[in-house]
Amino acid sequence: MKLVGITGSIGCGKTTLANIVKQLGYAVYDADSWVRQLYYNKCFLAELAKVFPESVVDGVADKKMLRKIVFNDKSKLENLEKLIYPFLNQKIKQVITKNAKSTYLIFLDAALLFEKGWNKYCNFIILADVDYEIQKSRVMKRDNISAEDFDIINNIQLKNEYKKVLSDIVIDTDAKLNVLKRNMIEIIEELENING
Repeated sequence: MKLVGITGSIGCGKTTLANIVKQLGYAVYDADSWVRQLYYNKCFLAELAKVFPESVVDGVADKKMLRKIVFNDKSKLENLEKLIYPFLNQKIKQVITKNAKSTYLIFLDAALLFEKGWNKYCNFIILADVDYEIQKSRVMKRDNISAEDFDIINNIQLKNEYKKVLSDIVIDTDAKLNVLKRNMIEIIEELENING
């Protein structure tokens, strides 16, 4: 098995690249989808309610409220991460164990790949990158948030300039979808031909 990490800061096109890889028939494990599933887990919601009682109403997580709480207080963000990341670490280890004898490329789609140290599990890392102003515009439009809210979220993540140094391949996602797809096909062919 070769594990390929796909990462990039919010709004940089990581999900677009991961979707292309899925369309090409490869297994893509999505850390964000694991977190979304977690918010429907009763045990997790019970723990969340203990730490952030105002963020769970009638057994349902109010993610907007939770975002407001944690993005304005670093210690509260750390408390939330203590609930989420042990679960994600376990999921990643399960993926590695499940695919250990596979001869195929396996992909991990994770925004916080470097921040959480998951890059140590990866044989290769692909970074989605884009100009800061395009990134900001994408996120504000997609999530219907202010420039101030974007900055709060973006400042939690490592800057892409730093991630570039740690990545094997950097793709500028300010391109048409067919161009990105062609780029990903070429990259995957190269990765499949690397031994070890």
